[in-house]
Amino acid sequence: MLFRSQEAHSTQKSCDADKTTGGGCTWCKCAALPSACWTTANAAKLPAGVYDCDASDMYDEVEEEQDTLVRLPLTKHPLTMERLRTKSRSGFKVTDQGNVVIDDFENAQYFGPISVGTPPQELNVIYDTGSANLWVPNTHHLLSPHKTYNHDKSSTYKANGTEFKILYGSGPVSGFFSQDTFNVAGFDVTDYTFAEVNNTKGLGPAYGVGKFDGICGLGWSTITVGGGPSPFAALAASGKLSKSVFAFFLGSASSAVPTANSELVIGGVDPNHYTGDFTFVPLTSETYWEIALGGLKVGGDSMTTVTKAIVDSGTSLLAGPKEDVAKIAAAVGAKKIPLLPEYTIDCSASAPDIVVTLSGKDYTLTLKDYVIEDAGECIFAMTGIDVPAPAGPLWILGDVFMRKFYTQFDMENKQLGFATSK
Repeated sequence: MLFRSQEAHSTQKSCDADKTTGGGCTWCKCAALPSACWTTANAAKLPAGVYDCDASDMYDEVEEEQDTLVRLPLTKHPLTMERLRTKSRSGFKVTDQGNVVIDDFENAQYFGPISVGTPPQELNVIYDTGSANLWVPNTHHLLSPHKTYNHDKSSTYKANGTEFKILYGSGPVSGFFSQDTFNVAGFDVTDYTFAEVNNTKGLGPAYGVGKFDGICGLGWSTITVGGGPSPFAALAASGKLSKSVFAFFLGSASSAVPTANSELVIGGVDPNHYTGDFTFVPLTSETYWEIALGGLKVGGDSMTTVTKAIVDSGTSLLAGPKEDVAKIAAAVGAKKIPLLPEYTIDCSASAPDIVVTLSGKDYTLTLKDYVIEDAGECIFAMTGIDVPAPAGPLWILGDVFMRKFYTQFDMENKQLGFATSK
């Protein structure tokens, strides 16, 4: 996370107006009070004659900003052929209100720590951009590996009691709302309304042996079940972040199934995780992280007429209309897995690239990017879903896309930014 500096810079500088208002001045100027801090994002607001802005100063500031970067490690529970063949599935659903319900938690499971209560009770949650509620279990079952939250052990707990119910692909998860403090990587959000869940049957039997305890939604407040701010919106409103931005780094871009060094950064981006510059795409809806899809091609041929996409950290694969996916699978030489919506592909095939176009820029996925290798077999990392209007039709750019392209979710400017992952 990037957070406000708690100390003023010790070196006073001087410069002319041209250097402070142009050329990307990146000095962080703090006034006498620690709370009055000028961040990189506000550099253009620096008054003339305050700080020098030559290249060495810019480098020093980037280095200092990196020193204040707090990383939230994520652990991957990888998708395997065995898990594909044994998992229960009920598909992708849309609620009566037309809300998209993204169901891939059994596959994705990039999870990380969060704590709730005082003193903090630590749990593991999926940080999911496809939903906007924080929920944690409060009931421990015999032999269950899951950690649970006990409000009786928290001095900051406040009762609410309103019923909570959220629909996932295999059914509902339910419980009741409560208020307490939650903490992400050292940042407290007090009196936050979240859900204590006592019925997780909607997640299917895989939850019983799963690696995550709950879910922390990173979507927009407009899709929060029960109303109120989403967890990230509440954290941003606390004023503790330098930017209302978070970014995912999903392991090494050279590994189809990363098992380490994945992380979530809140409050900025980590330059160590990407090369080149970000290209920004404006949101078309402040619900899910939805953007306009300019096209999807294989071998230069258009594969879809769909014009919108959701970027979702809670979905492990690429997902789109079944007819389009079948056409793409045929174009790359993938074969359907019997009784399942996924496909396999020859790991050493000479397969064409898949090119996704966003805001006029092409994002290329090669064979190694769009397969998941397990025990000598390769899963074609795309699955078919048909989402009716008004929510659909749409494409979901899940972890497969986010692993290749470091993605920043910019709530302040209502946009997504993409750069090539290192």
